[in-house]
Amino acid sequence: MENSSQSSKSSSHPERIATFAEPDVVLIGGGIMSATLGVLLHQLDPSLEIQIVEALADVAKESSNPWNNAGTGHAALCELNYTKENADNSVDISKALEINEAFEVSKQFWAFLVKAGILPKPEDFITNVPHMSFVWGEENSNFLKRRHEAMSSHHFFSEMEFTSEWEKIAEWAPLLLEGRDPAEPIAVTRARGGTDVNFGALTQALVDYLEAKPQIKLATSHLVRDIKRTKDGRWHLTVKNLDKKINRSIKAPFVFVGAGGASLPLLQKSGIPEGKGFGGFPVSGQFLVCDNPELANQHQAKVYGKAAVGAPPMSVPHLDTRIIDGKRSLLFGPFAGFSPKFLKSGSLFDLPGSVRLNNLVPLLAVGKDNMDLTRYLIEQVIQSPEDRLDALKEFFPGANLSDWHLSTAGQRVQIIKEDKKSGGKLQFGTEIVSAADGSLAALLGASPGASTAVDVMVEIIEKCFSKRLPEWKGKLSEILPSYGHKLSEEPDLYATVRADSDSTLAL
Repeated sequence: MENSSQSSKSSSHPERIATFAEPDVVLIGGGIMSATLGVLLHQLDPSLEIQIVEALADVAKESSNPWNNAGTGHAALCELNYTKENADNSVDISKALEINEAFEVSKQFWAFLVKAGILPKPEDFITNVPHMSFVWGEENSNFLKRRHEAMSSHHFFSEMEFTSEWEKIAEWAPLLLEGRDPAEPIAVTRARGGTDVNFGALTQALVDYLEAKPQIKLATSHLVRDIKRTKDGRWHLTVKNLDKKINRSIKAPFVFVGAGGASLPLLQKSGIPEGKGFGGFPVSGQFLVCDNPELANQHQAKVYGKAAVGAPPMSVPHLDTRIIDGKRSLLFGPFAGFSPKFLKSGSLFDLPGSVRLNNLVPLLAVGKDNMDLTRYLIEQVIQSPEDRLDALKEFFPGANLSDWHLSTAGQRVQIIKEDKKSGGKLQFGTEIVSAADGSLAALLGASPGASTAVDVMVEIIEKCFSKRLPEWKGKLSEILPSYGHKLSEEPDLYATVRADSDSTLAL
């Protein structure tokens, strides 16, 4: 999902400069989204010539990098922002069902690739880590209990456990109780089937597979400078080789813009009517990281709490087990910040450069209607190390600052879009914006992004390759056994495909 101006070259892959002049497909960005779409298309039609263009010196260096995201296999098992409390105190789990189904689709795809020998050992990129929700205070504890009752009644979440008993919480996540007042009401839910995913390792494995195919070429340190429609209906890309400082031309009938934060500027350059009115609001993030094995070994869970007032969903606080390249660490955060960059390696002019006449009204409307978010970001930016420690102590009261160091995560660009009532709205999650003829598709937005990559890429295939779907449906069903079905409505099929995926992925 990367596209930036960094030009240092990776010593491990100095040869990645191959380009087609006129491929069938161009994938802009070398992150999990482009890698997933590339593998799917190659499986469906191995004869397709596919060109991947990445501005950085290697793939998976922006949002897909394991230290630029929390690695949560988002399945709505612990994220409270996916379960809205209604005015009558009931809990709406519809969004949770949608997210969980999408992640199960991803697992099916990865399991297919493991069986086919395309992906390495599953433990290299996915690990079983329980997902927990954690709240304190009587009101929040009552909400969590109602949430558990609503969710556990559905077959997706039937294994979810709830407790407010200290003895049980001490068994599940002892750090939550260390130094805590025993009189404080607390409650947790636990889903033992949760995961920690190294999306960087996964992306690298997918790209390595693609790069070995003669029909697929990868050009790193290549920046897409412009994208225009040609008279014959194809797309003409002006691509700059950042090492040699020369431009190249690529023409293709289909382009996917999966460049993370850089997708919005490229969508705007394409000029498609469907892209008008969109803006972006960048949010940066930081995490506290603990590499002390004594502490890391005491915590085996991803524990999510409730977001602060005005906080974007990606800023829900959580204390996580991370397993990256076999090493166990703890991560707490995120602490939000503001930067006008659309990528971690982007430009300070990214945000002002994205302002257009067609998105000015939505941008102004969102600024006026989201003062809570503005206030929240200001508070986050001016936090001291002691302030961050205080936030950590709400989860782990016995924490000491000396055990933790601050790490800067990736940039996320939230979608701003036109709204008839308010003029504009800030939208969380991801959105596909595609040309009416299906010749171009761009992916905007952020979390739960990577976890739902397969579901999103299948939607792009259905939208943009609709004429070929009849011949591809059989292969899609082989790759994704639930294709054409709704797992949320078919408990027996869900049980079958989940058991197969979990077994293959050693979960």
